[in-house]
Amino acid sequence: MPASRDYYEILEVPRTATADEIKKSYRRKAMELHPDRNPDRADAEEHFKELTAAYSVLSDPDKRAHYDRFGSDGPAAGPGGFNPEDLFRGAASGGLEDIFESFFGGGFGGRRSGPRQGADLRYQLEIDFEEAAFGTEVKLKIPRHESCPVCRGEGAAPEGIQTCSGCRGSGTIVMSTGFIRLAQTCPHCSGTGKRITTPCRECKGAGRLRTERSVKVRVPAGVNDGTRLRLSNEGEAGDRGAPPGDLYVDIGVRPHEIFRRDGADVHAPLAVSFADLVLGGDFSVTTIHGAEPFELPAGTEPGAVFSLRGKGVQKLNGRSRGDHHVHVVAAVAEAMGERERALWEELRQIETARRTARGESPPEDDRTLLDKVKDLFTGDR
Repeated sequence: MPASRDYYEILEVPRTATADEIKKSYRRKAMELHPDRNPDRADAEEHFKELTAAYSVLSDPDKRAHYDRFGSDGPAAGPGGFNPEDLFRGAASGGLEDIFESFFGGGFGGRRSGPRQGADLRYQLEIDFEEAAFGTEVKLKIPRHESCPVCRGEGAAPEGIQTCSGCRGSGTIVMSTGFIRLAQTCPHCSGTGKRITTPCRECKGAGRLRTERSVKVRVPAGVNDGTRLRLSNEGEAGDRGAPPGDLYVDIGVRPHEIFRRDGADVHAPLAVSFADLVLGGDFSVTTIHGAEPFELPAGTEPGAVFSLRGKGVQKLNGRSRGDHHVHVVAAVAEAMGERERALWEELRQIETARRTARGESPPEDDRTLLDKVKDLFTGDR
């Protein structure tokens, strides 16, 4: 090709053209000049090589700057200069690949579509709080397509499948134009390398049958609401023996009447009387692992939280457990008898006398603590 011809002239762009303008023009010109689209032009291959060489330089910022300074006859822009093989290593910024996809429907560089892998399936599974905490095993009925047992997914009757004559079993058709060698998926067999002459009677050539399969799912201990489990190869069967898809099981956990969960920790209330808050005492706390002894310290404030280590949920995919958190709640009596009222009055007199002996001034709200607690029990404010 003439070395003196201007690269900008070849691509039909001004010297101030942007990279996008150069790429757009190259694609248009390549579609126009490609030898496969010009079988009657003897110079088509030369023009296409010239166009490709021009784009290889102007699409590279360093090479373009060197060309603008010295021209095509100047010193080499770098090691190796232009190499047509660079096109197959992406040196042309993907331009050639996009064009070849337009020519051959995506068959560039030997890529094959072949039989498609089966689709993934999704199932929503609801389980109880305890099942999520300790794990469980369930059987699911999954409607899906499975490989035909008669033809084993091939879609052909016995002796009803032959090697594709178009690609001779390779699944790929190779086309050569000068220094360019292209491989495209065989349009006759869709890349499988085989052609069905007699379809299977059972699946009518589809290679798959609609059925309902029982799938056993092991739910590990520690799953929580929103956990997703993946069962490999339990999805839809693939086309003509291709691998099946996967089954995804999304876990939903029903709420518990008492327990509330936060990660691996469990929270639950413990209702006690005011006397228990003041004096303390020994209690039995219900956890997900059963009853556990619990000592309430004297003088505990309502709303205090105590933790029982390791009495929560097992951590997912781990050995340790979370904690059980005891939330102390004051149990308010609905009614108070005369005997109880008399005892509260006596306690108030004792507290008032103690405060007077210490010389303490009464608070703005002159009711004692016992008065306030009594209000809680009687409903007065």
